[in-house]
Amino acid sequence: MLSGSSIKIFSGTSHPELAEIIARRIGLQLSKAEVTRNGVGETNVRIVESVREDDVYIVNTGCGAINTALMELCIMIHACKIASAKRITAVIPLFPYARQDKKERSRAPITAKLVANMLQRSGCDHVITMDLHASQIQGFFDVPLYAEPSALHYIRTHFEIDNLIIVSPDAGGAKRATSMADRLGVDFALFHKERKKANEVSRMVLVGHVKDKVAILVDDMADTCGTICLAAKQLAEAGAADVYAMVTHGILSGTALEAIRASTLKKLIVTNTIPQGENQAKCDKIEVIDVGNVLGEVIRRSHYGESVSKLFTEIPY
Repeated sequence: MLSGSSIKIFSGTSHPELAEIIARRIGLQLSKAEVTRNGVGETNVRIVESVREDDVYIVNTGCGAINTALMELCIMIHACKIASAKRITAVIPLFPYARQDKKERSRAPITAKLVANMLQRSGCDHVITMDLHASQIQGFFDVPLYAEPSALHYIRTHFEIDNLIIVSPDAGGAKRATSMADRLGVDFALFHKERKKANEVSRMVLVGHVKDKVAILVDDMADTCGTICLAAKQLAEAGAADVYAMVTHGILSGTALEAIRASTLKKLIVTNTIPQGENQAKCDKIEVIDVGNVLGEVIRRSHYGESVSKLFTEIPY
């Protein structure tokens, strides 16, 4: 617990709506910071109010112009550090470069580790993030959260559990899917997939029985949606009654929205770690789960020295 210090929450430009939700959960107004860019694209930051001896949280997510958002976050952290903030926590719901978490070939960078080092050298004391792409990069961070409790709550309130099956679109997500299936008390299936290259799947083989069941595909992120749409097609061909997809980070780049509209998916359920208003306006199959209250509760518990481990399995009310 940081006795004598107050909470200050600042928002970057990548997702101000989520920052507002987080601040409302705690009962605070967002603190004031000015973020501008000059003619050559350099980011200028001015922290408008004092942060001396305060517990500072800066909310910025990895979407849109990711490199700009990352540099903006580092500059905001540095500005608060030299303004004598007592502790600085970066709240990054979607961690940038999370998929570049290991050496795929010789001379390849581990960019996720580089980003973690950049944040640390900028003056960041802690990082709060959600559903990292690979479990091994949890070691870079202090509070890696999970969207699973929010997803389970949505499933229990929107689906008949008796006729449900949880499906992982690849072997890498099997642990996530089996955890959800176990907690719901339902069956589990998975796909084995082979890729021609990144973001392009050549073949998928279903392992499990889905006939006459409502299938929910679960994954950490949906980018081009090629994997999810192909999996949905094969589930429908295997006799699934309905097919839904549930992902934490709905990146939805390129022709993803067109692919979703043309697919056999009834709905794609995503969280608001990334702004989804524009995507929802373009595609009526997209539904959003709000995780702002979870992030807000983590900040409150972190400030007052309370345990956050309960939030790994339960959602706050």
